[in-house]
Order: sequence, then C-alpha cells, then structure tokens
Amino acid sequence: MPHKGQFTQGFALLTNGQTTIEDIRQALSDADFEIAREGPTSGNWQFGGDALLIPFRPEVNGYLLVDVVDQPWPDSMGGKDTESDAMTLGAWSMGFFGPFAYPGGLERARQHSWAWAEGRQAGLNHHGFIRLKMSYILGAGDKDVKVLPKEYDPLEELMFLSQVTLALFETPGVLCYFNPSGEVLRDAAGFRAAWEACRAQKKVPLPLWVNVRFFNLTESLFLMDTVGNGQLDLQDVEALFPKSSHDPGDVDFYLRNITHYLQKLRRGLKSGESIDGPGENNASWTIDIPQDSIATPPRGVVRLFPKSAGDVVEAAMEQLSKLAK
Repeated sequence: MPHKGQFTQGFALLTNGQTTIEDIRQALSDADFEIAREGPTSGNWQFGGDALLIPFRPEVNGYLLVDVVDQPWPDSMGGKDTESDAMTLGAWSMGFFGPFAYPGGLERARQHSWAWAEGRQAGLNHHGFIRLKMSYILGAGDKDVKVLPKEYDPLEELMFLSQVTLALFETPGVLCYFNPSGEVLRDAAGFRAAWEACRAQKKVPLPLWVNVRFFNLTESLFLMDTVGNGQLDLQDVEALFPKSSHDPGDVDFYLRNITHYLQKLRRGLKSGESIDGPGENNASWTIDIPQDSIATPPRGVVRLFPKSAGDVVEAAMEQLSKLAK
C-alpha cells in the first residue's frame, strides 16, 4: 500500500480531457507561481504526463510536480489483469496517485460527498486529470538526500498545494477537485468558500483535505470516521455510538476537534484511556487502538466510543470479525 515515500502529498483536479500543459502554465503564471522547469511525458501516463515543476522548499530539493493526463482517473488502481493495469498497479504502489490513495477512492468520495451534494455525480464523465505531487527527491543525485527533510512540515505542504489548486481552478477544462488521500470532492466555489472561511477564522481547512464519513454499522450503532489524517502524519479517527445518543452533526464536529487534538498531542494515545465525548468535559468516552480500521481504506485509527456503550460496541466488533473470516 502506498505511503509517504518519493511523494509526500498528492492532489488531483478532474478534467474534461482537453486541458493542456500550456493552459496549466498560464493559470500558474497568472497567479504568480514560479515555474522552475518543465518536462515531457514519461512515456507511460501512469508515471506522468507533460509536467511543470514548482519550487516549494528548493533549499532541501522540495518541489511540486504538476502534470496533466488525458485519461480518466484509474479508480481500480490496476485491479485487472492487463498490461495497462499492471503499469497502473506499479505506479500506484510507488505513490504516483498520492501517498495514501487506495482503490475505489473516487467512488467512496462520491458516496460520502456530504459537503457537496452534487459531488455524488462529480467526475462521472471526466476524461482526464491534473495531478499535483510533492517531493524532495526529484532529480536528486545525492545518495544522502532525505525523503522527509529536516523540519518537515506536512501542514505547510497542504497549505501550499491548496493555494496552487485555487490557481488551477482557472484552467480551462477543470471540473472539480479530488483529494485521493482524503477522498474529498469539491467544486471551485465550494473549495474557495471553505478556504476563505477557514482563513478568516484562522482555522486549518481540514474539510478540504480530510473527509468525514457516515455509516449504519448495525441496527443500533452508527459509525463515523475520518479518512485522510495520514496527510498530516496523524491517525484517522473512528467514532462508534448508539443511534439514539448523539446527533451525527455533533460527531462530525467532534472528529474534527479530535484531529486538532492529535496535532497538538506530543504522545501516542493508548487503549483504555478516557476522553471527553462530543460537547462534553467529563471523559465519558473510551479510547481503543485497533489493528485496523473498520471501513476501507485499511489504515491506522484511533477508535472512540461511549463507555456506556462498551458492551454493544464489543458485540458489534465480534460480529464484524466473524463476517470477515
């Protein structure tokens, strides 16, 4: 499964397939982004189309690679036994579609496009994409080059990529934004509104990078989780709670707050520890650190649930475990 390696972050913009590298160059120039150099396609679109390189932290070889592909987003990530899919699978395994992209990510983003209802149909007729990938090792001949440089800051990366994304929305043929690591879809207006609102409130624009999803886990339990916290080098968060006990909107806000809490925390959480629940300050919820997440994509998570629902949650986990065998 991909991880932060030669690419540390990855965004995408779905297009109608007609967008050119000249269109992208113009949009970036209009927004005063420096273009360090450009290069031709790699020969296999999975590994890169026509590309531009934008300086991010050039003193540590930090660059943003922007390329354009006239193929639909490969949501199966090479799940079929063909030569083309084998190439896609290889590119995916090396992080060329984002460090935490996972098969079916675009489809899941559509299913859980709560902040942008039209996103459930977004990209169904797209024919290409612009890809943004952050790296510190592109073209580096030094054997001692660091995949993650000194004073590495994932938040700084995500803020920079978001600014570039705002510029690229002005590119002809762009349909919408897709974050494959956080499974988020937004149109230009929604992206810009969320960005500007968070900036005005001096908040981190998590909703642009990290999705919150909502599931009926059992007849009596809801599951809500985040997907995309790995971009910030954090665990994702799962909240399991009785359907009669909490409003899902409150839990959505709670999951965002827990992510902010994890950002500030200087130690790992442990199973069995207590924590405040949504809108509470009496440590009525408990923490569990499971081996894997409940929902796809598989990833490390912090699982939270009310202490009062411990028996119900345990029974649900046992049932899910049996079904998985």
